[in-house]
Amino acid sequence: MVEEKQQGLTETKKGNFSEWYNQVVQKAELADYAPVRGFMIVRPNAYAIWENIKTYFDSRISKLGVKNAYFPLLIPKSFFEKEAEHAEGFEPELAWIESDGKDVEEKVAIRPTSETIMYASYAKWVRSWRDLPLRLNQWCNVLRWEVKQCKLFLRTREFLWQEGHCVYETEKEAEGEALKILEEYRLLCEEQLAIPVILGEKTESERFAGAKKTFTLESLMPDGKALQMGTTHNLGQGFAKGFGIEYLDEKGSKKTPWQNSWGFSTRLIGAVVMVHGDDKGMVVPPKLAKTKAVIVPILFDKTKAKVLKKAKELEKNLSSLNAFVDDRESYSAGWKFNEWELKGIPLRIEIGPKDLDKKQVVLVRRDNGKKEFVKESNLAKKATQAIEEMHNDLFKNAKKFLKENSAEVKTWQEFKKALSERKLILAPFCNTSACEEAIKDETTATSRCIPFNQKSQKLKCIKCGKETSIKAWFGKAY
Repeated sequence: MVEEKQQGLTETKKGNFSEWYNQVVQKAELADYAPVRGFMIVRPNAYAIWENIKTYFDSRISKLGVKNAYFPLLIPKSFFEKEAEHAEGFEPELAWIESDGKDVEEKVAIRPTSETIMYASYAKWVRSWRDLPLRLNQWCNVLRWEVKQCKLFLRTREFLWQEGHCVYETEKEAEGEALKILEEYRLLCEEQLAIPVILGEKTESERFAGAKKTFTLESLMPDGKALQMGTTHNLGQGFAKGFGIEYLDEKGSKKTPWQNSWGFSTRLIGAVVMVHGDDKGMVVPPKLAKTKAVIVPILFDKTKAKVLKKAKELEKNLSSLNAFVDDRESYSAGWKFNEWELKGIPLRIEIGPKDLDKKQVVLVRRDNGKKEFVKESNLAKKATQAIEEMHNDLFKNAKKFLKENSAEVKTWQEFKKALSERKLILAPFCNTSACEEAIKDETTATSRCIPFNQKSQKLKCIKCGKETSIKAWFGKAY
């Protein structure tokens, strides 16, 4: 038997987090660097995760009446100028197409987001109150020419995402459904990705360009940096006025509608790697895994045929988990164990000649390495149970980390100390852009969100000392 040299990780999660992350992403065959700087290639292992996220989320928003569509990649320059704040916010990130005037009436840019190209069509489609609400979503790629250093999944010029864009008669509807989508994002993160999140509203400085309000989900990564997991926005009426979206109400009066938008990206895959991965490699949360179990037969010449036959039977019995048999004979069982641990398949099922005699298998969970001898007749039930237990344990451990690495402070000194300990910080805040900028300049920490449903209380801002009634989350971020 001739084997290739095992390509495991050379860095540990606690030792050199950044390099560990890069190695997991590449060696687990999730993504790779593209020939053009700042871009990435999403490989099948990661794309399968993205497809599962898409399938789950599509089923959720479909129940809310949202339909999928697709809009063009290129956006005319004049479209960006119809909403001034939005245009100013995205102008530095735009990638313009050099066309030499061929078949192009005006300069065009590759979409950084799709508000402008979509709302030009909305202005044609919305005529009456009967056309509302209009709820559309698209799954696409966007391009933002801002990245100096590429960080796979976290900071790349091009990335995949979904973006929902909806139109309503009232602000109450628009904001209510923006918050409803935020809750759907929470369910996605916690019930599928097994990552706990903090919900709240962004400050004015961190608000989406052109939005009246921005709502967000934030989580904390093992290196002490916050990661924005998704955002939803109350866009107000600014875009509708800019693009001429109007409708006649039931009384025949002309009205301006209200809008929201919302999105998350392939950044979620990076979060999964960071939160759940370990020194052996990737750990795919079982609800996200396309393949939930790998069957590794222990092969010897005399018993090979019998063991392989049984392995194929197990594969058929575990079809609901999309299980497969790794029957490659040019690799040892130990080599296969390491490979599938690196790639993060949730369950490993081992079967050898001794297990045949005992009518059992060895069931191994990827997250904790726990081994269990299971009777063949009980394997399907045990495997399903292990999947559920694994998800719960991943979420419980991540929630424990978030709690232990979050701190509530009252003084500036406490703030700086907690930040040096790489914690997510809840602190009294006056909610002014000047104070927020001062905090960022001195510490590089940014506001993450103002949590919902705060009790009214007399507080003093962590930085300027002015009286305030709110607290905000701060942290260093990607």
